[in-house]
This record gives sequence, C-alpha cells and structure tokens, in this order.
Amino acid sequence: MQQKDTNRLSVLRSLLSQSLNASKTSSPINTDMQVLALLRRSVSAGKAASAEFSAAGRQDLADKEELQIKVLEEYAGGVEVLGEEEVRRAVQDVLEEFRGVEKEIKVGDVLKRVFAPEVLGDKPVEKGDVARIVKELLN
Repeated sequence: MQQKDTNRLSVLRSLLSQSLNASKTSSPINTDMQVLALLRRSVSAGKAASAEFSAAGRQDLADKEELQIKVLEEYAGGVEVLGEEEVRRAVQDVLEEFRGVEKEIKVGDVLKRVFAPEVLGDKPVEKGDVARIVKELLN
C-alpha cells in the first residue's frame, strides 16, 4: 500500500470486512473455494452497481466500480482450481463404475460420487462446471 493505490486498498478493505463478517456467522471462510465465491459475489455486485451508476448518468462512479472489478478479477484468477481435463477424467471414471453396476444413471448420484473424498474430495473445483460435464457426458 506504499504506492497509494486507492482502488486496490478499498477492495482489500472491503474483502477483509466481508471476511470478518463471515467469521462471525455459522459458516466462516476457511477454504480457497469460499474465498473464490466471495470474490465472485463481489464482482457480480460491482457489475450491478456499475450498471446502475451508468443508468443514473454517474459515469465517474461506474468507472470506479469497473476498476475495482478488475482488481477483484485479478485476485480471483489467483485461486487455483482443477482444470476441465482433470474433472472430465474423474467424471468419466465414476461413470464407468456406474455403468457396470446400474441400469439408470442419475446425475445426483454421479455428483455425490464425484465429490466423495476419494475422488475429488476437497480439491478446488467449480461445482457448476462439474455438473455441466456430468450432464454432457450422460447425454
């Protein structure tokens, strides 16, 4: 913060505040995926605020929000998540297990097995991407 980057400073203060508030609830932020979810919520809130500022004719505030969104996206890019190939491989392995045993394969059963500790477990992965891959491979 020696550089007096006010946008980055305000983003960091906001994230620290949100993290502190979350620590006082029943679900504190403990994992990288929870941090990533916090960053994504902040990005979507920033985009909504920027759109509202633009609609109200306050381009200065909209530009400020856009700069903060860039900082948030930069931080979100630093969180390591599994690549699509690794997820696809894990899903295919689980589907092969199910095809040998069950006639009708349900998406929910596959997702439960994929997120089991011995398959993907606590590895950082986007659940929406996993669900999309499962549906894609089942069809």
